[in-house]
Amino acid sequence: MTVVDDNYTGHVEAQTAARRTLPGASIVKVSVGPMDNNAYLVTCSQTCETLLIDAANDPEILLELIERFAPKLSLIVTSHQHFDHVQALEQVARSTGAPTAAHQLDAEALPVKPDRILAQGDTIKVGDLTFDVIHLQGHTPGSVALALVGADEATHLFTGDCLFPGGPGRTTRPEDFDSLMSGLETKVFDRFNDATVVYPGHGDDTTLGAERPHLAEWRERGW
Repeated sequence: MTVVDDNYTGHVEAQTAARRTLPGASIVKVSVGPMDNNAYLVTCSQTCETLLIDAANDPEILLELIERFAPKLSLIVTSHQHFDHVQALEQVARSTGAPTAAHQLDAEALPVKPDRILAQGDTIKVGDLTFDVIHLQGHTPGSVALALVGADEATHLFTGDCLFPGGPGRTTRPEDFDSLMSGLETKVFDRFNDATVVYPGHGDDTTLGAERPHLAEWRERGW
């Protein structure tokens, strides 16, 4: 049985999980696969409906956690097309019967055709929870972040591989870096306050307040 720590710090060891309990939601963060991908189960406290963000790897671990913590899995969102974020998608979708969603620009590369196409400005309803869809082109053409507002006093931002502690996600061309940085600046840092919690696709959580002072530095270095 997968270890789930209720003392949530934003850090999880490989193949273990931690659960954060908010007034309106619970968030189970689990590290899966050889690249230590983060997958997130976000559950509405009122209805027990759950959103899975990135069925990345280790389907047996994800299915076990779904059975224990998310019996009403409403939707699986894939943050972007990279292979390390989709290794368990087909098996988890088939085993649970949950519909899947992704941005159109990354949809064709996925092992499962999305039941729902996401776009900038869309909202996802899961029970009483609402997630705003933010399209951040650059790491991949169709990368999306999801902003959960209303679970408590803070915004909870699931960024996939677009934003990490210490900078934006990897890009391969200057124009992709410019696109990603511009998106982060205008759609994320200009919109949300410093208390916003960032849940990345790999590694530890951070906040916009911790990262904001470094925006100019990231621009200058080009990555």
